[in-house]
Amino acid sequence: MSSTELASRMGIRQQSVSDIERNERISTIRLNTLERAAEALGCRLVYALIPDTTLEETVKAQARHRADQLLTSVAHHSRLEDQAVDETAHAAQLEDFAELFADRRGLWADAPTAP
Repeated sequence: MSSTELASRMGIRQQSVSDIERNERISTIRLNTLERAAEALGCRLVYALIPDTTLEETVKAQARHRADQLLTSVAHHSRLEDQAVDETAHAAQLEDFAELFADRRGLWADAPTAP
């Protein structure tokens, strides 16, 4: 379909179709505009977010991140008081805390709090 034909179907000027195409290329197109263009083309707009990993993997990674933030702070204070734990104990604590974080609200909040 030519841009002139699309413009006619959308009830806009041909130059506006060029603007739509440019905005789509530079990722500034508005969804409602894209939806109108799709309708004029006899299409349906489908907007989707597709995760890179499973939900379970995403939650586990975030829970480990939160647990690591908390344990890093605790480890710093423990070292200052000469009470540091070895790496094996730290890894075990990290997994324990991560498991607790994964099953509670606030996992995605800005500041971690102890589970």
